[in-house]
Amino acid sequence: MKTFLAAFNALPQGTFTGTAYGKTYIATRSQSVEGRAEKLVAEALDGSDYISLNLYRLRAGTLLKPCEMPEEKVVAFVMDLEVACADKRADQFG
Repeated sequence: MKTFLAAFNALPQGTFTGTAYGKTYIATRSQSVEGRAEKLVAEALDGSDYISLNLYRLRAGTLLKPCEMPEEKVVAFVMDLEVACADKRADQFG
């Protein structure tokens, strides 16, 4: 979990593009509840893949909750994701 958290924490807030598994993705990382709850949503530009997860930073520790997909899939994605371009204006990518 420590390596995953380091990779996740390195991702920029807002909308950005990146590559994973040889595909280009558009992704958005957002936070709420004073940073204790975070969300990452990513979609391959070719429409072939979708990633969605929630991350909760609790007193008892960090809780990863993938959205309708295996935890292994979201962990592997975050570990492989390389940010190409970060910009908070999502309309630049659509």
